[in-house]
Amino acid sequence: MSTKIDLRKLPPLNALKGFEATVRRQSVREAAEELCLTHPAVSHQIQQLEADLGVALFARDGRHIVPTAEGHALYVHVRQALATLVDGAESIRRAQVQRPVRIQTYVTASLRWLAPRFQALSHDLPEVKLLLSTCAPEWEFDDSVGDIGLVYCEQEPAAQYVWEPLFDYELQPVCTPQMAAMLGPKPTPTELAKLPLIVTYSERHAWNLWFDSTLKTGVTYKAPVVVDTLALALEMALKGNGVALLNGPFADAELKSGQLVFPVAHRVKAPGAWGLIGRVEVMQNPRVAQVVTWLKNSVGRVFA
Repeated sequence: MSTKIDLRKLPPLNALKGFEATVRRQSVREAAEELCLTHPAVSHQIQQLEADLGVALFARDGRHIVPTAEGHALYVHVRQALATLVDGAESIRRAQVQRPVRIQTYVTASLRWLAPRFQALSHDLPEVKLLLSTCAPEWEFDDSVGDIGLVYCEQEPAAQYVWEPLFDYELQPVCTPQMAAMLGPKPTPTELAKLPLIVTYSERHAWNLWFDSTLKTGVTYKAPVVVDTLALALEMALKGNGVALLNGPFADAELKSGQLVFPVAHRVKAPGAWGLIGRVEVMQNPRVAQVVTWLKNSVGRVFA
């Protein structure tokens, strides 16, 4: 007979998630973003855990926090325990035929590529339930959040994953026809630099990469407006507030309707590609395989 577990000795279980993320990220703010919580909420979790254990788990090192010796020691056990729980839960989830196929992606890919396809996908695969997650702020695929990820990968992932490339990671400016008209009939990249530019904070280098690829040396431009998502950059471009830099087929409907245009023809292919990713054993699930095949076949089609 199994020995009874004394549950009274367990630390606050919910606080372990905030603790684990804070140690791994070495930042309460980044841990809060990852867990979709507020900064004070994660700080409170850590305080709860420290009060329960009677030790300090973190110390200040300048502007950063670092785990104490006790924090390091606890992290080993917490990480192992959480990983064991996740593996156990995932094994049960994968066995449930009726549970939704979970798709993880970023805000822009969700709003501007996946969401317009959901009605057609649900119509063509009525027996498959879908769950779309855009909470995770990381660029990496997290198989605890999704069965499938629509992500950008600079290089093919490790062998435990299946990788299905969908489309190139190409950088190309877009703006309204009215703003493009300001450049004249034969605009050049140098003239484009005179317009207000928009860039996402995760791709601050993108305009440098694009201008450098034109082989025009010495092109200077005003510092771009920095936003947090390409979806927001495209909304600003649609309102005539500047030139956004596409990195995939996320404005096909607006380009088809003429709401947006390419002010110059030059585009640059960056390393890597957008694609679908999932663990080998998950991608072998018939329902997951159906969704992957459908999404691959939808590339190039415009869903308004």
